Amino acid sequence: MKEAPYGWVVVWATFVCLALIFGVSYSFAAFFSSFSDEFAAQRADVSWIFGLSGLVYFVLGTLGGILSDRLGPRLVCSAGMVLIAVGLLLTSGATALWMVYLSYGLLVGLGIAFVYTPSIANVQPWFTVRRGLAGGIASSGIGAGTLLLPLLVAMAIGAMPWREAMRLLALGVLVLGLLAAALLRRAPASHKPGEGGTGGTASGLSLRETLRTPTFRWFYLATVLASPVMFIPFAHLSASARDLGLHEAQAVGLVGLIGVGSLVGRFSIGLLADRLGRARTLVLMQLSMCLSYLLWAAAGGYPLLALYALWFGLSYGSIVSLLPAICMDYFGGRSVASIVGALYSGAALGNLLGPVLAGAAFDRWGHYFGVMAACLALGFLATWASWRMQRVGRARF
Repeated sequence: MKEAPYGWVVVWATFVCLALIFGVSYSFAAFFSSFSDEFAAQRADVSWIFGLSGLVYFVLGTLGGILSDRLGPRLVCSAGMVLIAVGLLLTSGATALWMVYLSYGLLVGLGIAFVYTPSIANVQPWFTVRRGLAGGIASSGIGAGTLLLPLLVAMAIGAMPWREAMRLLALGVLVLGLLAAALLRRAPASHKPGEGGTGGTASGLSLRETLRTPTFRWFYLATVLASPVMFIPFAHLSASARDLGLHEAQAVGLVGLIGVGSLVGRFSIGLLADRLGRARTLVLMQLSMCLSYLLWAAAGGYPLLALYALWFGLSYGSIVSLLPAICMDYFGGRSVASIVGALYSGAALGNLLGPVLAGAAFDRWGHYFGVMAACLALGFLATWASWRMQRVGRARF
């Protein structure tokens, strides 16, 4: 089956959308110290900002997917970019930490929910043979944003007050985000009758049918178990580096190195997964992400922390790029955006509680070793659940 050339425009538009929204999300590491100093808050209190944002965009990603299936990704993603920009502007004027919880944690999180699921799920129906490669390239925008935006924000904070840096970030999201969202278009095969599409209804399961399958249940469990392992480093790796005496540029730069590893993983894993099998590759990457924590635990300075960031980023990036493609493989394209959103809701609790509990553990004991041990255990369980999902196999439709 020939793949439409415009699909690659959608891939790169999605790349930009994801770079922006996750660049904003993971720029939290650059703002961490500013929030803590400005509002005299402990690490657990500041970590709630990142956790709330993730909770919102993972839980409401299902809503974003449902709206995208009905209204199309262009409109929903454009609305999401506007919400993120407004949330950042409100944060720049916050006078208390609870205001940051609402503006950055809730409003920015809602905006990300309206961009993340609709954009990444929209890529899969455009492709058949090169679905893994296309998904890997599109999702590598997360790695690019993770690499570039936190570093740019850290440089801006060094040259101006953090509030001004956040206003500049809001302007960039509004302009670039709306331009990228305008290029998104639904694949012809995914149109339903009466929506102007050239094809018929895409094959596959509805969201309700998908939720009843054993395959999805194992898939969802794996996502729940892996989520704390995925998101704790984004909130605490830079803080951990500062504890070891690293200066600010190196500490924030570790998040950028996660982005570098993520970029490599997303570009390379698509080709590997198309040959080895996407579900099998997911199992291997879950195990890899789990084992990378051993390096963080052993790190006593920058070299091992940098190596950990690259290893973790490669594993994390590979996992995230595989999830939408596996949803398309296993459940079809009929309600793929809604299904991806439902799957992502499994990461919500871990994204909220993982960084917060890690911060509370540090505030109590003064180190992260217990956190690392817990992540190792959760990582092994996520690997097992992914293996079980692979054994159950593709749902019938």
